[in-house]
Amino acid sequence: MKNKHRQRLLLAGIFVFSLAHNSPLLSQNLPLKSISGTITDAQGPLSGVNVLVKNTSRGSISDLEGRYSVTASSNDTLVFKYLGYKPVEVAVGINSVINLAMQPNATALDVVVINAGYYKVSDREKTGSITKISAKEIENQPVDNPLAALQGRVAGLNIIPLTGLSGGGYTVNIRGKSSIAAGNEPLYVIDGIPYNSSTLSDQSLSGAILPGGQLSPLSLINPNDIESIEVLKDADATAIYGSRGANGVVLITTKSGKAGDTKYSVSATSGVAHITRGVNTLNTQQYLKMRKEAFANDGITEYPEYAYDINGTWDPNRYTDWQKQLMGKTARLRTWEASISGGSKNNHFLVSAAHRNETTVFMGDAEYGRTSVRAQLDHSSKDSKFNIGFSAGYTIEDNNLPSGDLTFKAIGLPPNAPTLYDENGDLNWENGTFDNPLAQLNASYTSKRNTLVSSINVSYKLFKDLNIKSTFGFQDSRIDERRILPSTIYNPAYGFDSSSSSVDSNQGSRNSWIAEPQLNYSHKLAGGNLEILIGGSFQSETRQCFSQLAYGFPSNSLLGNLAAASLQFIINDNTTDYKYEAVFGRLNYNYKNKYILNLTARRDGSSRFGPGNRFANFGAIGAAWLFNEEQIVKENLPFLNLGKLRGSYGSTGNDQIGDYQYLDTYSVSGNPYNGTIGLSPTQLFNPNFGWEINYKAEIALELGFLKDRIYLETNYYRNRSTNQLVGMPLPSTTGFQSIQANLGAKVENSGWEINLRTLNVKGEKFKWNSIFNISLPKNKLLAFPGLEASTYSNRYVLGQPITIRKLYHFTGVDPQTGIYQFEDYNGDGSISSPDDRQYIVDTAPKFYGGLSNTWSYGNWQFDVFFQFSKQQSFNYWYAGSPAGTMVNQPTAVLDHWQQPGDNAQTQLYTTGSNAEAVNAFYKFSVSSAAFSDASYIRLKNTSISYTLPFEKMQCKLFLEAQNLLTITNYKGGDPEQLTGFLPPLRRFSGGVQLNF
Repeated sequence: MKNKHRQRLLLAGIFVFSLAHNSPLLSQNLPLKSISGTITDAQGPLSGVNVLVKNTSRGSISDLEGRYSVTASSNDTLVFKYLGYKPVEVAVGINSVINLAMQPNATALDVVVINAGYYKVSDREKTGSITKISAKEIENQPVDNPLAALQGRVAGLNIIPLTGLSGGGYTVNIRGKSSIAAGNEPLYVIDGIPYNSSTLSDQSLSGAILPGGQLSPLSLINPNDIESIEVLKDADATAIYGSRGANGVVLITTKSGKAGDTKYSVSATSGVAHITRGVNTLNTQQYLKMRKEAFANDGITEYPEYAYDINGTWDPNRYTDWQKQLMGKTARLRTWEASISGGSKNNHFLVSAAHRNETTVFMGDAEYGRTSVRAQLDHSSKDSKFNIGFSAGYTIEDNNLPSGDLTFKAIGLPPNAPTLYDENGDLNWENGTFDNPLAQLNASYTSKRNTLVSSINVSYKLFKDLNIKSTFGFQDSRIDERRILPSTIYNPAYGFDSSSSSVDSNQGSRNSWIAEPQLNYSHKLAGGNLEILIGGSFQSETRQCFSQLAYGFPSNSLLGNLAAASLQFIINDNTTDYKYEAVFGRLNYNYKNKYILNLTARRDGSSRFGPGNRFANFGAIGAAWLFNEEQIVKENLPFLNLGKLRGSYGSTGNDQIGDYQYLDTYSVSGNPYNGTIGLSPTQLFNPNFGWEINYKAEIALELGFLKDRIYLETNYYRNRSTNQLVGMPLPSTTGFQSIQANLGAKVENSGWEINLRTLNVKGEKFKWNSIFNISLPKNKLLAFPGLEASTYSNRYVLGQPITIRKLYHFTGVDPQTGIYQFEDYNGDGSISSPDDRQYIVDTAPKFYGGLSNTWSYGNWQFDVFFQFSKQQSFNYWYAGSPAGTMVNQPTAVLDHWQQPGDNAQTQLYTTGSNAEAVNAFYKFSVSSAAFSDASYIRLKNTSISYTLPFEKMQCKLFLEAQNLLTITNYKGGDPEQLTGFLPPLRRFSGGVQLNF
């Protein structure tokens, strides 16, 4: 009995000790120790993570570098919580360092970590307007430029391609045009380094093949190297960039290595491309009938010798679809990519290489090639206090194109023009009567661009809440371009030889360095979390340009050697320097994850202004209220998992006016006097002009329903740009046309932006989600002192957008005379410019946006994206020729005037001898008739992929298409086509990607 009693007492004692040992009371009596570590996600350090000691009041929040520190006993459990990520519990045990990689919660559509430039923030807690595009949305598109991948996918971001040729430029505006004369391009930041987006090309060389001489600087980036793109729009998001953020900011983050086993990736893609739409033009029968009637109207009974198309010199029964012949070739595109990544917890890396090759739809051997290599290395110390990262990318681009775009000739060439080649396979000149368009291919435009972008990020945790960080960046861009015009581009009947051949060349370079030191402080304060950021920015940039013209060669075989030219002229030889410095700061306070206040400020200094105006101050305030966290909302609206009201107001600046604009400047006259080259003044001194300032205001409502199945964001913004930098007109007696100065003009951009994301179906195998966005922008010129008395009165009108065109108002064809008629605004009995060019048409879109759908079933994925725009644009009448001349016409000219009493859309035909008709046509080409609806709905992108379920390797097969279908009533080719240049192409591609 005693033994049994003792056993019972022993068991009871063990049970009580076990309870006590696991009780919070005993746990509290155990010695506490410091637990620290780093919290990361797939993109790097994760700030703002709540780290709690389970069943206690102790806790911490990770800082901007993902570091945390908390006290706990060996029996405690740490709980890691962060919105949008799966919560994690980790037992402390004997550990003193616990590093954690958190996994996103796939069901949280409205909560992602976004890059705000100098800091990171969750989408839920952001106070500014920032839109993120992920790698998944980019990599499913067969494009060569990241800008092409963004079209239609971001509310407020309007992107227009200038040409269908690879390497060509884009027009990019975030929330409209705010500046009358200074730049409207956004700031591009690549891996934390501001990137200059201006072209190094000389327009006199490249402008005939690439509109405006624009070679896109972002074509240096392989879209598949991008991890994410964030677009910053309002003052709260952009004011920390000061003058750089006046027109918005585009942040590009490239992919980096991840800790773990070494991973390899190899992919290959092949595809084709061709034009989307052409212009419906006359066939041979219709064309010759038009020509005959034109001669009859002009009273010419005997066809002149030069009218080869109708006088019997050319075959009247011949027909060629010149658009198909000259720009209907199928372009070929191929890409190869490879990468290797991996590493340990403290050291990881990524190295990648890619090559892209694409031909054109023009006849000939023109092609574009790009080879790029990237490397990224990251290291952190064992205690995670010290971190360093290095990133570098080098790109070589080779563009070999015709010297001019053949699109304009393809539309206007007579349909019965002779064949391109004779029976011997040589260019056919038809006995000197035919200026063969393929002779243009004998001329060439070639450019070679080399670009290096590199950066180093270093950080060290000085104290628990204080972190010091610095970013150093260097970039170097170079271009070597030539335009070769041999004598063989001319009709042999003209008798030109190699002494008429010429070569234009341009060598340009731009290099810059930047250093941005920062201090980051994060601390729990009064029930909330306080974050303070203080930093500086110091940049120096140098640009050099040397261009020359060589003329008169002894042989066309020597065109590659400029020394062989008999005459050489230096067109440009200059060097410009740009200096920039700034200090900036941010204060963010998040109280109970419900009330958020964000303050940003920046003081900028730019060498582009005079000594007394180089510095300016900019700043913004942003606030957010997460009202779904209020108890009354939780109780009465349980289906509302996100409800946020946010707003912001602040200012940014603009210095995109070029260098040395405030100084007296001179240029070399090129004319020697007594053996000395003279100088001529080109600009007057004005040290008084300063920064343009853009005041931005926004209010937004964000709602999330049904556990993040539906997310709706509605924004209203109003931006006002003042102190406009423009060229003020001067009297001719001064010898100068204008002087750079600030004007009290004010431009307003306002509008609504709506974003909707839905998870329509979520099953074990089948998922379907949709993303929709729409922008409804408005632009208005609010003030312009002295507008009516200035030369700007021909371009702008108070109360109207600055994107308007002032045109003649076409009223129809006079039934009696058959001549185009226009409204006489000033009533003086004649139609003249500018008095009668008062009809206003806005070139900016009324609204635009996109809709994407993604379906996935097992290993299958199918994506469809539609882009749309409501807009007006110039049609085929703009830059055309009078109907009846030796130029083919759109079929619309068939509805024409023939005799008194006719009601027609087109005036009487003329060969060009009827001066009144010719004069009327050229007014017609810049009238309301030359402007029409260019709205469209475009099946922008489709892709389908299947991943083969191999055990040790992932094999993904995919098919992609771009610009697949366009629905439009546009009178012309493609609604995004710039007159006379190649439109965006329709692309199809397929490929395979291996990951192992």
